[in-house]
Amino acid sequence: MRPQPPKWRYFPVRLGTAFPSIFFLLPLLAFLQIPPSTAQITVYYVEGQRPLASSTATAASTNYSGSAAYNPTVLLAPPPPGAAAMPTSFGIDLVTSVPQGASILQSGNFFGFSIEMSVVNQVLGKNSSLLQVPFLNLMANIQQRSGGVVVRVGGNTQETASLVESTSDGRILEKDLKGSTNPTQTPPLIFTPDLLHMLRAISSLVNVHWHLGIPFNDTTNLRLAIAERGQAILGDYLMGLQVGNEPDLYADHGHRPMGYGPYDYFGEFSTLVQAIENDTNIPNKGLLIGPNLATGDWTPEMVWNTGFVDAYSANLGYLAVEHYPTDNCFAQFGIGTPRDPQETFPNFLNHTAGQALIAPYLNSTAYAQTKGKKLLMFETNTASCGGFVGISDSFGAALWGLDYAMQMAHSNFSGAYFHVGGQNVYYNPFTPPPTNQSSYKQWTVGPIYYSALVMAETIGPSNATQVLDVQANANNIFTPAYAVYEHGTLVRALLINYASDPSGASDIYVSLSAVVGGTPLPSSVQVKYLLAASVAQKGNYTWAGQTFGSNFASDGRPAGMESVQTVACSSAAGTSVCTVRVPAPGAALVFLTPGALTETAGAASRTFATTAATRTENAVSIDPAVLATSNGHSGMGRVLGSTSHGSENGAVGNAGIVPSGLLGALLGVALGAVMGWEGSGMVLDFCLSLYT
Repeated sequence: MRPQPPKWRYFPVRLGTAFPSIFFLLPLLAFLQIPPSTAQITVYYVEGQRPLASSTATAASTNYSGSAAYNPTVLLAPPPPGAAAMPTSFGIDLVTSVPQGASILQSGNFFGFSIEMSVVNQVLGKNSSLLQVPFLNLMANIQQRSGGVVVRVGGNTQETASLVESTSDGRILEKDLKGSTNPTQTPPLIFTPDLLHMLRAISSLVNVHWHLGIPFNDTTNLRLAIAERGQAILGDYLMGLQVGNEPDLYADHGHRPMGYGPYDYFGEFSTLVQAIENDTNIPNKGLLIGPNLATGDWTPEMVWNTGFVDAYSANLGYLAVEHYPTDNCFAQFGIGTPRDPQETFPNFLNHTAGQALIAPYLNSTAYAQTKGKKLLMFETNTASCGGFVGISDSFGAALWGLDYAMQMAHSNFSGAYFHVGGQNVYYNPFTPPPTNQSSYKQWTVGPIYYSALVMAETIGPSNATQVLDVQANANNIFTPAYAVYEHGTLVRALLINYASDPSGASDIYVSLSAVVGGTPLPSSVQVKYLLAASVAQKGNYTWAGQTFGSNFASDGRPAGMESVQTVACSSAAGTSVCTVRVPAPGAALVFLTPGALTETAGAASRTFATTAATRTENAVSIDPAVLATSNGHSGMGRVLGSTSHGSENGAVGNAGIVPSGLLGALLGVALGAVMGWEGSGMVLDFCLSLYT
């Protein structure tokens, strides 16, 4: 009989500043012979994926050979459109009750993240006992504004993933780098149940809900363990189970025979449904997500026409597609069309970029409503195959991501998840450092995360928000604007200026007013700004005066004093006119009622301090340039030595490490000191994972 896996139970615990020191645990830790070096972070490296060079590199970065995530190349900002192409002063008459054309009701967690399964042990944590505190902070920032966050764990690497009870070295996830056979060099994975426990531990601290994926590379030998254990461990925090990742690309990538089509997917989906119906370990049969097309050789309509939704309605939790505006696969893998980032940059800096992306799905968003289903953009970002240097990591991407997400909300998608990869991509919303973290602020927060933060405040946590593209400035492509309604009432407006002009000549002045017969606007409104000096700027953007800095500068908490501007409104003819300036480039979120501020409406402000760093005597000082160019891929496979000051090397192999489940009980208790609370009397509710 196979040994039974450990059972995990979650016990609510309250810790405060009065929590006792963890030093009473030291004798026990010594007895268990747990070397301090076991708290190191798995380093990431994917064979065959290399940093990308660019012909548009600045002089400072021409010879850059490090990780794509930190490439310093800065492109030239496109020239401003000029007054003829972009009038800089215009008015918007806002309807104070929901007008025709507004979206369906939207939830605060609309803007979420898609994390490639192969990098979860770098982004989320090493295991269920050692979480990445900066990630918790980043999610808490959004929860504070929106009420919660949705994260999809999957991607290409989910398709070959297999759940095992344990690995030889105790890690929760391992990649077979030499087993990569497809064009995108996706490695097969094995993972342990502790990966799922790690997700559950995160949800115990921050209100994160999850989507997972059922491996679909072999439908004659379905592997349903992730669905079984996922439901058992995550419970209601598991929102959905993806069935097939971009099946319309299967044939091109060698995963199915040539000629594989929508009816073949329909049949394989049926096989999975039957297997789930017969599996008593999967109590909720209605979490499946399909068809998850990339809209390559197939269109969604081709799948709808098979009768897919009607046939599997009881099993479908969501409908979903995945789409990127373009790709950079030639630079990454030598396939596809070469694209010059400098020439491509202007394509992202206007309102039609998001509209064109969504146009193929407008029929599907309407169709989903007729079937009582929600349609998700399950994976997206600036470009597939890692994005573009100088575009995906620029302020222009922050404006593009915000406009694109708002356009999806306006067009009746019900959620959008922006993808997170490893060190070899440019588009990450957030990136952990490529080597073991030796100081407490070494994460890099990208422009797409700023998009998410602004979107969270724009939508708010009411889950009763509707969005309208007001076609501002005669539907000018450089100055989009949106009106936001909650419970049927106008509450906020979002204004965007894509122009890049340090002279101030392209700043726009938007006069907001209520239409005749509507409720007048108040005597003043509050405004928050998303700003940078140029659309080409990298890092150090500000949202309401706060920033996450540049490369290797963040612990996930915004730095600086918050700045909320008050704009006085003038009264005329029984109405109020509020003129809001939006710098070029920038975005302005206008709060039109006293109760419309949403920064802390979703949850009380809470952060997690990253005090789980090595002490001064053990810390390694790393030059940021060296850190950016280090692949660090050899650290975890070596013998572990003592890191105690002045001690002899008592090196042990990985076999000497105490199992993470047992260690979880100890490290969970130690979290009071590891995370570190700021402020007198602050109390944190969290769940201890106890091994029983």
